[in-house]
Amino acid sequence: MVQILVADDDKNTRLLLEAVLKAEGYGVHTAENGVDALAILDREHIDLVVLDVMMPRMDGYEFTKTLREGNSNLPILMVSAKQLPDDKRRGFLVGTDDYMTKPIDEVEMLLRIRALLRRAQIASERKITLGEVVLDHDSLTVTRGELRQELPQKEFLLLYKLLSYPGKIFTRIQLMDEIWGMESDTGWETVTVHIGRLRKRFEGWPEFEIVSVRGLGYKAVKRV
Repeated sequence: MVQILVADDDKNTRLLLEAVLKAEGYGVHTAENGVDALAILDREHIDLVVLDVMMPRMDGYEFTKTLREGNSNLPILMVSAKQLPDDKRRGFLVGTDDYMTKPIDEVEMLLRIRALLRRAQIASERKITLGEVVLDHDSLTVTRGELRQELPQKEFLLLYKLLSYPGKIFTRIQLMDEIWGMESDTGWETVTVHIGRLRKRFEGWPEFEIVSVRGLGYKAVKRV
């Protein structure tokens, strides 16, 4: 069972989130502040933290900074009544993975949690599975049943990036910077070339599709 830690100094919020998460089948631990939350992490296996920003003794920013300085990659969903862009930026700068503002939309929160857990699994296993299709980051291969394709590194990384965030639109510049590096002399047109090669390789595969979004870029669409 996935274990989620809820850290919030408001008792009613803790009770509400605990009830919502348990109804979805998650195990839940609660803490009133960052100090207590760290103590729980020391003695329990936790898969994800839902974290309030404004708490006594240790707030959400300091808690997140402490974890990241200790090289922890534990997924963190920061929740706060603070809605200004600077507050969100500060959250991401100290290392949160996602940020929601209060009042909490429970359905949206659950969707964000699922996405964070899925990405954490991808990061730890270095594999993406879509039906019969498996992308293996360590071997740069894509398999489907008995069929196995070993891709050139850039093609694989491009496909892996898109399928790690299905439905998310990436611009050519974003993909260029992340796959080829900001210092690369290669033009963004090379992204278009690699997308074309990937489409040709996996033409007719029903599990996924790479879609062009006019005027914006590309996204991967899961079909399973």
